[in-house]
Amino acid sequence: MPNEEKPEITDSEWEVMRVVWTLQEVTSKEISAVLQAKKDWKPATTKTFIGRLVKKGMLTTEKIGNRFIYRAGVSEEESLKTLKSGLFTHICSRAVGRTIADLIDEAVLSHEDIALLEQTLETKKKHAVDYIPCNCVPGQCTCKKEHGKNCEH
Repeated sequence: MPNEEKPEITDSEWEVMRVVWTLQEVTSKEISAVLQAKKDWKPATTKTFIGRLVKKGMLTTEKIGNRFIYRAGVSEEESLKTLKSGLFTHICSRAVGRTIADLIDEAVLSHEDIALLEQTLETKKKHAVDYIPCNCVPGQCTCKKEHGKNCEH
């Protein structure tokens, strides 16, 4: 799926993909066993999500004998990148910092995670800007309410 827009997937579809990314080559029976233990899903439920993921190009299929083998059509890293970039397209550019801070505040982090974040912030600090312009359209802008200032609209 190199130059095309990546499809959005549901939380349930993410569960299926996590199994496939972990096991790499897997049957629907194997996926069902994992998700029945974790989510108490019936095999038919799992097969429904597998079918949707195949249609979206997220899974590939290969028939071997009387069973299908499923593989990821998109890497976990690529999917996470799409998910992360999509997060910020739905909010004002001036709210990104606060959103990242909220995500950090809500996450359980190891000392290693915190060291990585500190290192990343130190690097970011070298190229930080003094002002981030609002990217909202009039009628969606909450800059005055959220930031105490009007924006360029």
